Amino acid sequence: MSRDIDDVREVQARYVRAVDSRDGAAVARLFVPDAKVQIFYGHGGRAELLGELLGRDAIAHAVGAMMEPHPEGGWSHHTTHDSIVTVDGDRATLDVQFVVFSVRAKARPRDGWPREARGAQGTITPIESGYYRSTLARTDGRWLIVNYRIDHSLPMAFPAEGT
Repeated sequence: MSRDIDDVREVQARYVRAVDSRDGAAVARLFVPDAKVQIFYGHGGRAELLGELLGRDAIAHAVGAMMEPHPEGGWSHHTTHDSIVTVDGDRATLDVQFVVFSVRAKARPRDGWPREARGAQGTITPIESGYYRSTLARTDGRWLIVNYRIDHSLPMAFPAEGT
């Protein structure tokens, strides 16, 4: 049982790293072929459905083509906390809090950093938070995501299709 819990948590860890890298193919490999992702704003009965993705191809496209590319010297960094994992045979659920940080490096001056410069040169700002709630199935010995619900704490805007 403990190994299964660790494996389910690892799926989540791989998900956030692939999203930070904007690697849609790597994200899609974590899902069953007919998986569903639902994106909400708010919590509980007040949650507003913002969008739904059906299948690996749609999930890969959303991460690889619809997410804003990182700017020069920029990155996103997901952190997940306080995971609650329940395993029942070949099914599992995972409920985890998340925070996404925007990381922006300062450009190194042409002549190098000034003598008085110390520490990290740039900013780290929290930009998103909420909960990831997923259902997973053990498929051919691997845990894969069947349903993935994202509950954002802040409203979200998504580009129109084709942009």
